[in-house]
Amino acid sequence: MYDSFSSNYDRFVNWSSRLSFELPFIEECLTAAEAVHILDAATGTGMHVISLAQRGYRASGADLSAGMIEHAQRNAEAAGVQANFRLAGFGDLGGAFYDERPFDAILCLGNSLPHVLTPAALATTLEDFAICLRKTGLLLIQNRNFDAVMSDMQRWMEPQEYREGGKEWMFIRFYDFRQDGLIDFNILTLTREAGGGWRQRVSTTQLYPQCKDELVEALNSAGFADITVYGGLNGAPFEKSRSGNLVITARKRG
Repeated sequence: MYDSFSSNYDRFVNWSSRLSFELPFIEECLTAAEAVHILDAATGTGMHVISLAQRGYRASGADLSAGMIEHAQRNAEAAGVQANFRLAGFGDLGGAFYDERPFDAILCLGNSLPHVLTPAALATTLEDFAICLRKTGLLLIQNRNFDAVMSDMQRWMEPQEYREGGKEWMFIRFYDFRQDGLIDFNILTLTREAGGGWRQRVSTTQLYPQCKDELVEALNSAGFADITVYGGLNGAPFEKSRSGNLVITARKRG
């Protein structure tokens, strides 16, 4: 899904708005952890890595999608930033970054962790994060609040729109809830040229809806402590039935 969607990802995300909202809290967490050497797991098109590098951090990014990594490298070049992007998925980061670890902090943002589809794979992923971190290193996770999603069966997300020249894009995201407990995550992409009709394409991938208590327990089991839960990347309190996001900070045990 993400290889095919990579060419549209930077149209789908309003990076100026997103980064201005998220970076103050992210940097507050990094400063508290005395973190300078950062790994962005599931980096996508690399915009968090690029922004952190511009602020003086030593930042690297990993993604399982070759298309995303190609766009991340182009974005870094366009920004005049030296950044290390590598093709690697969850569970393989320790090997892929053997020469760079330990990191002071790992970021796992944008609802990326729910792409790990079983409790066993989640445990392996968190253990891989721990391998990559120094003692007392920071892990910062941003998921959707699946406690609320699953309780209310929240299927639809806010549409996104982008215009460039005479072309227009619409991105419509929605869930299908499966009987096996997983979720089909669908992105309907609509495009049209000026004066033309709409063309459409649907991409689908699966998600494992990790709820707060399960994720906190998995972090404890993987060797993390000082676990703090928030409702967004602005440091808001977590409200199980209302928060849009589940944000967790944790430290690797010393």
